[in-house]
Amino acid sequence: MAFRCQRDSYAREFATTVVSCRPAELQTEGSNGKKEVLSGFQVVLEDTLLFPEGGGQPDDHGTIDGVPVLRVTRRGAQADHFTQTPLTPGREVQVRVDWERRFDHMQQHSGQHLITAVADHLFGLKTTSWELGRLRSVIELDSPSVTTEQVAAIEQSVNEKIRDRLPVNVRELSLDDPEVEQVRGRGLPDDHAGPIRVVTIKSVDSNMCCGTHVSNLSDLQVIKILGTEKGKKNKTNLIFLAGNRVLKWMERSHGTEKALTSLLKCGAEDHVEAVKKLQNSTKLLQKNNLNLLRDLAVHVAHSLRNSPDWGGVVALHRKEGDSEFMNIIANEIGSEETLLFLTVGDEKGAGLFLLAGPAEAVETLGPRLGLDCKCRVAALPPPPGDHRLQAITTLRSHLRMVDNL
Repeated sequence: MAFRCQRDSYAREFATTVVSCRPAELQTEGSNGKKEVLSGFQVVLEDTLLFPEGGGQPDDHGTIDGVPVLRVTRRGAQADHFTQTPLTPGREVQVRVDWERRFDHMQQHSGQHLITAVADHLFGLKTTSWELGRLRSVIELDSPSVTTEQVAAIEQSVNEKIRDRLPVNVRELSLDDPEVEQVRGRGLPDDHAGPIRVVTIKSVDSNMCCGTHVSNLSDLQVIKILGTEKGKKNKTNLIFLAGNRVLKWMERSHGTEKALTSLLKCGAEDHVEAVKKLQNSTKLLQKNNLNLLRDLAVHVAHSLRNSPDWGGVVALHRKEGDSEFMNIIANEIGSEETLLFLTVGDEKGAGLFLLAGPAEAVETLGPRLGLDCKCRVAALPPPPGDHRLQAITTLRSHLRMVDNL
């Protein structure tokens, strides 16, 4: 039996009856990316307006009498709706679909059918799978490569057919209908029951499908193929957008273009060249800065060596610097009698420190500063307060111990 959402993809709400409601759990992904298990109820309705995930298409979102439905899955000839509020069996309820999500899925799914048919017709490129993603959709083509010219030809052809306003019809055929053999498809689910649903784009394609679709290609508005990527096992992934997703993509792209125009002080046609010039300038500045930092490290090392305070514990912090800066200082000094403690980085953020000097002192004090004795440079986390002053104070408090080593 086809669900109401499959018989009329444009319906936004309807009344039905609760058949059953039983306790259930739903595994989902939390905001932190970790798996979470939600406790709730599996609700079965006499019929449903909410599409259960299948055929590469995610499930619908919506409500049953105002109760949010968090997941819809197909089980044989029925759909299971997961809610966190129980619903009484036998009760008549109003089902509403999240129309923005539903129509988006209709546009992407019908767009996939159209691209798949055109790619096969023009170049014999067979679709092996597809994914309707949150931001973009991907069609896997059974070819190790697809040329730029082929992509352009496919995009031009599908948009011509959208402008031709070709109708899209949905029919049901029995399993023994001879016409089934002429219909494109990738097989039926093991638990399929009842007639076969066939989606036909007039004079373009007939395909077995359980998903929700537009009734006319004009509802797709436009299709934009963003390009291709290397797929798995000598396949090619074709990335596309359809309908409102193209408009949203253009809006984001235009916003980025305006921001870059303001930052780079040039027109959009000059953005790439302006960024290249900035990259080259940055590389030159980084190279010059590195050379200056090395020269400065040598100068600092000599200044420390010649300082009247030389000996015991010598501590130095510099905001600008890196591990190489500290290593140059330590190597230039080359003292095994003086304990050298260097830090670099922002005082209020993370940084690096180096501890060098008598081996016994480094082995004793290193672990107290979180330093592996096999390495003399370690990262400083950003704790509250001035952690470098705290570390220097710790070193000075152990000066007597250092002198006794």
